[in-house]
Amino acid sequence: MSELASTFALPDPSAALALAGDGGAALRRLEALTGTRIVLRGLDLQISGRDAQVERVHALVQLLAPLWERGEAIGQVDIQSALTALDTGRGDEHGRMGRQVLATSVSGRPLRPRTLRQKTYVEAIERHDLTLAIGPAGTGKTFLATIQAVRMLQERRVERLVLTRPAVEAGERLGFLPGDLQQKVDPYLRPLYDALHGLLGNERTTQLLEKGVIEVAPLAFMRGRTLADAFVILDEAQNTTCAQMRMVLTRLGENSRMVVTGDTTQIDLPPGQLSGLVEAAQVLQGVEGVAICHFSDADVVRHPMVQRLVQAYARRDAALHQGR
Repeated sequence: MSELASTFALPDPSAALALAGDGGAALRRLEALTGTRIVLRGLDLQISGRDAQVERVHALVQLLAPLWERGEAIGQVDIQSALTALDTGRGDEHGRMGRQVLATSVSGRPLRPRTLRQKTYVEAIERHDLTLAIGPAGTGKTFLATIQAVRMLQERRVERLVLTRPAVEAGERLGFLPGDLQQKVDPYLRPLYDALHGLLGNERTTQLLEKGVIEVAPLAFMRGRTLADAFVILDEAQNTTCAQMRMVLTRLGENSRMVVTGDTTQIDLPPGQLSGLVEAAQVLQGVEGVAICHFSDADVVRHPMVQRLVQAYARRDAALHQGR
């Protein structure tokens, strides 16, 4: 079978640098996935390989166009997501996703869903009063929920944000920790603070916390309350007991929305105790107004190593299960 050489012309240096990725990593990844040879000379992307391989690279580059056109560096997750969409006939949907910028970070970085499951998750939050997000670490469950929460606050669709999580793994034994209450719980709530700081900046986050517009609190503080006109995020929900989960779900008040996130492979409850998240995913299946979104290792958007770690542990867990 003959080889084909083709050139893809890029519009400007910013697009060329974005498509190349950090140190040319994106182009090397494209080569590895498609079996082609790719060289960037100025604004010309030179592709050589078999006809079908070259056509595949052209299609992938076109799918990624919404990103490199605005100078956004292409990462391995973006390439893999585009490849999956291409192979499953969802290229048009992926192209629309690339244009779906949800917000801009304080550093100016566009924030968007990066996989089709993330896109589905964002849309579920928009349409449902209660959304459960279940999947491995690094899949954007908490961060995307926080983006949606901040957007709804800024659009005045809710009056406040309530962010909560179990304060201590395997039970909320706050008394054993040093310091006052805030010092006791802050380390466990740090991921939520980090997401807010990335979206709003430290100063604005502090102002909203002081005014009570944003509340970050341990799960125990939710008991007995009615959370109206609020966007509620329950993070690390795999470490809630069934009673805690029922308690927090029934806090939802008028004109409120709730997102519950967790990774059921990282349950820190005592052996034999059922996770409230696991039970909720079973009990709430098919309930009107509830969406349940499941993520996989393919949705990991952190360092590529995280995806490989998740896959390795999944293989180990599967082997242990088969050996029982």
